[in-house]
Amino acid sequence: MADFVVVVVILIIVGAAVAYIIKEKKKGTKCIGCPSATTCPSANAGKCNGGCQSNTKE
Repeated sequence: MADFVVVVVILIIVGAAVAYIIKEKKKGTKCIGCPSATTCPSANAGKCNGGCQSNTKE
C-alpha cells in the first residue's frame, strides 16, 4: 500500500510539472525557468542561453 501512495504522489508531481510547462508554452514564454523571461532580450529573440545579460554579475 505504501508503494502505491508513493507512485501516486510522484505521478501528481510529474503531472503538475507537465501542466505548468504546457501552460507557460501557451503563453509564449521562451525560457520557462528564467525569472526574467518576459523582459530578457535574449529570450525574446528566441536565443535563450541560460543567462540574461541583465542578470549576470561581472
